[in-house]
Amino acid sequence: MTEPSHIGQVPDVLEYLAQAQREAVVPPLRLRVAPRAVGTVAIIGAGTMGSGIAIAALTAEFDLILLEQDEAALAKGVARITDHFRGRVAAGKLDATSAGKAIARLSFTTDWAELARADLVIEAVFEDLAVKQQVFRRIDEHARAHAVLATNTSYLDVDAIASATSRPQDVLGLHFFSPAHVMKLLEVVQGKATSADVLATGMAFGVAIGKSPVLTGNAFGFIGNRIYNAYRRQCEFMLEDGAWPEDVDSALTDFGFAMGPFAVADLSGLDIAWRMRKAQAATRDARERYVGILDELCELGRLGRKSAAGYYAYPDGKREQSTDPIVREVIARSSAARGITRRHLTPAEICDRALFAMVNEAALLMAEGVAARPGDIDVVMTQGYGFPRGRGGPVYWARQLSADQISQGLAGLARHVGHGFVSGDIALLLKDRNDS
Repeated sequence: MTEPSHIGQVPDVLEYLAQAQREAVVPPLRLRVAPRAVGTVAIIGAGTMGSGIAIAALTAEFDLILLEQDEAALAKGVARITDHFRGRVAAGKLDATSAGKAIARLSFTTDWAELARADLVIEAVFEDLAVKQQVFRRIDEHARAHAVLATNTSYLDVDAIASATSRPQDVLGLHFFSPAHVMKLLEVVQGKATSADVLATGMAFGVAIGKSPVLTGNAFGFIGNRIYNAYRRQCEFMLEDGAWPEDVDSALTDFGFAMGPFAVADLSGLDIAWRMRKAQAATRDARERYVGILDELCELGRLGRKSAAGYYAYPDGKREQSTDPIVREVIARSSAARGITRRHLTPAEICDRALFAMVNEAALLMAEGVAARPGDIDVVMTQGYGFPRGRGGPVYWARQLSADQISQGLAGLARHVGHGFVSGDIALLLKDRNDS
């Protein structure tokens, strides 16, 4: 496929993204109400994510309560937060007075009754529905009336979490990205009962802590993970079809991604996706194409960088990745088991297949009402998922193509996906949606 006509027009692309980011902060008309006042924020969970959210809130001059289940975990979280501010001072990026004030705004406890002081409670515990529901039952017991209750979840059903409370209207999702004090994207998730002023509060809080908040509906993976899963899945198909991990990663980094999908998977840990796949196994349609390469790698103990082996090998625990013949054997066996004759995939084909997977999923999200505007999708993918800003995002990329190119790209995508493929209405992406 020929390169889209926008290549080399980066200033126009960045202007488009800046406008999309400004629009994303503005909720639909039906949700434009005054937010609830927030002065004190409580965070449940002092791990990496909870500590990062705490740092962002303290930097924005909110009073903060950090809650953990035991003193040891709490102490680690407090140390992580205070070390951050002291490190900023040592690096000359923050003055000692400001750092001292931020640390002074932090209180920490194992006493759930302290939640009664908070205007906004953010749960940041393990990504497990039963665990989060248990936490929200306790939040419901202790949080004051009309406090906003937020779950930091990447995939889970916000409505199922809200059902553990007597006040689902006060519950929303706030999907932060790690490290939470650095990453700009914040997905603000609307449950079926979430009130308008609670959503307005989530959006306003995101702006206050320096994030780019984007409103999303409550669907599996919300906007970003839903699109990234479609992209990753197509990249796995390409492994079976003839590409090696380094072929896919190289093509996409040449396109502009900072890292390819398999390098990203190794960095984040293959067991995260493996755990999610096992949870979904019972509901998976056996007729749909499923690539078991990742599962086999995990069964071999190859969990990514942390185990010194994943899609790549990391000799002696080094960060530098290298091609691993064991992985090639696993991939070749998977191709043979499916009866696929492996063939060379060009960088152009790799990019087209990966990007059209994103574009089609984006169109489905628009049709389902999960995303409010096409531009919101590009904000999510460029701010949180490494889509190159100079390329504008999957929607912007699609808008530079001809109707024939889009038609051919989707037809090819349908062939590669096979049973269960649903073609999105790309027209929903090619013009801005009217506000409602």
